[in-house]
Amino acid sequence: MRPRLVPRALTDGAGDLIHNAGATAAVLAGAYAFVFVFNDLTRREVLHQSLSRKLVHILSGLLFLVSWPIFSNSIVARYFAAFVPLVNCLRLLVNGLSLVSDEGLIKSVTREGEPQELLRGPLYYVFMLIVCTLVFWRESPVGVVSLAMMCGGDGIADIIGRRFGSMKIPYNKRKSIAGSISMLVFGSFITIGMLYYYSRLGYMELDWLSTFQSVAMVSLVATIVESLPISEVVDDNISVPLAAMAVASFTFHH
Repeated sequence: MRPRLVPRALTDGAGDLIHNAGATAAVLAGAYAFVFVFNDLTRREVLHQSLSRKLVHILSGLLFLVSWPIFSNSIVARYFAAFVPLVNCLRLLVNGLSLVSDEGLIKSVTREGEPQELLRGPLYYVFMLIVCTLVFWRESPVGVVSLAMMCGGDGIADIIGRRFGSMKIPYNKRKSIAGSISMLVFGSFITIGMLYYYSRLGYMELDWLSTFQSVAMVSLVATIVESLPISEVVDDNISVPLAAMAVASFTFHH
């Protein structure tokens, strides 16, 4: 009896499915382990809740961004990657609506320790992760720039602002000059670092002179938007990445 031949397209498709499913499982496990560590550090009072919250804000999104190359080059890879923040989105919803109660999660990502806070900033944060993954993915600098500014720039601004923010911005006493400067500087460095990472892996071809100029413009606009007294109306986790997205879409394509 002659051996049955399996079409190569089917074997390649099955292999691709296994690859992406495995990558999704690995990134999800890493995300849960990451949050568990910060939950534990907060519980044992090694880290103050506010610092733990901001470190989770900075690192979780950036680590997710770094994980994108783990997924395959197929057109469905982005959907597997987006499943990771989608799971976290559902987790925030069920805890925010008090359907279940994960005290560690609540303490590590909220300001006041109230479950309802999960339905604001943290939920917007994971929503922007999903949007940038599905819309831009790793071939476009726009999504990378937007997430780098939201996670790195905005997160560091809060940490530095709380520590050295005695001089307030004249038009917004809730924000500090030190925080805005740190967002501009560190946001730019983190963004350039992420773009360099993706260019080295071959996902992007960038003209670095124009890239530096574009990143400077994105960082400046995002910093100005973050400094405005509008956070009660539009959360920073929406306004900052959307502003970065708009400017990056223009500057990187012109």
